Amino acid sequence: MTQIKNIGLFTSGGDAPGMNAAIRAVVRSAIYYGIGVTGIRRGYEGMIKGDMFPMDRKSVSNIIGRGGTILKTARSEQFRTKEGRKSAYEQLKKNNIDALVAIGGDGTFTGARIFGDEFDIPVVGLPGTIDNDLCGTDFTIGYDTAINTVIDAVDKIRDTAESHDRLFIVEVMGRDSGLIALRTGIAAGAETILIPESKTDINAVFERLESGRKDKSSKIIMLAENGKDGDAFEVGRQIKEKFPNYDTRVSILGHIQRGGRPSCMDRVLASRVGVAAVEALRNGHRNEMIGLIHNEIAYTPFEHAIKHNIEINPDFLKIVEILSI
Repeated sequence: MTQIKNIGLFTSGGDAPGMNAAIRAVVRSAIYYGIGVTGIRRGYEGMIKGDMFPMDRKSVSNIIGRGGTILKTARSEQFRTKEGRKSAYEQLKKNNIDALVAIGGDGTFTGARIFGDEFDIPVVGLPGTIDNDLCGTDFTIGYDTAINTVIDAVDKIRDTAESHDRLFIVEVMGRDSGLIALRTGIAAGAETILIPESKTDINAVFERLESGRKDKSSKIIMLAENGKDGDAFEVGRQIKEKFPNYDTRVSILGHIQRGGRPSCMDRVLASRVGVAAVEALRNGHRNEMIGLIHNEIAYTPFEHAIKHNIEINPDFLKIVEILSI
């Protein structure tokens, strides 16, 4: 059993619903095992500047249902440099921190891997990102809440689409991943989806609109941001040129997908991996992400977790095609 006395805890990158539940789980499980916890505000930037404070039970009271992160988050260009990481390490030593728990996504884990190797400090990560684009876990913290937020919004959009016989192009987040668009496209009954991982392009959308039922009073197209055919406005422009009779509208959901009270699934996921992170450090794990695969705790090296080689289930694409008739 590794003798860890004080864990540094931080969130980094984009915020995600459920991060506070993960913070709570790490703090309370550390206390359970007699380990101290130091909160680090604003991720790696706060680590460099020494923006840290001791955490106890009261620090995490009544936060399990709050969105965002009480530890704040920020991106740090300085941490990308060797000098910046050295300053961060000196601040950790100053605050008697001998292990780290990082909550975030691929950028967070990339920095954590380099930092852990350079200064021989145990680091484990919790997958906190709405994009669900990390290998080594079935779901990431925040994904379930985000897709339910999208569905709630698209259901409302469908109401006005039906009232006016409109076609809506709805753009959702995901950066290089189309998993939000894919799953919500199925749940929202979209006519088609455009995601980076699929061969589906604007021409396939044209074919779907031409072959689809003409009497449908509403049509929804789900689009992942940064698509190969452009953003939602560009796709809308192309559709309007091809089908001038369609009353076409664009809706970009944006940052509402990051906020809100975390779902039950995200709270439970965050709690499970938060406890497992402390136990992993006690058992000598380092440079690993703690995830959940087939409902079991799984440990994945950082370099494998961030490879972005998640394959889209082709059955999902087939379901969209079948159910949109």
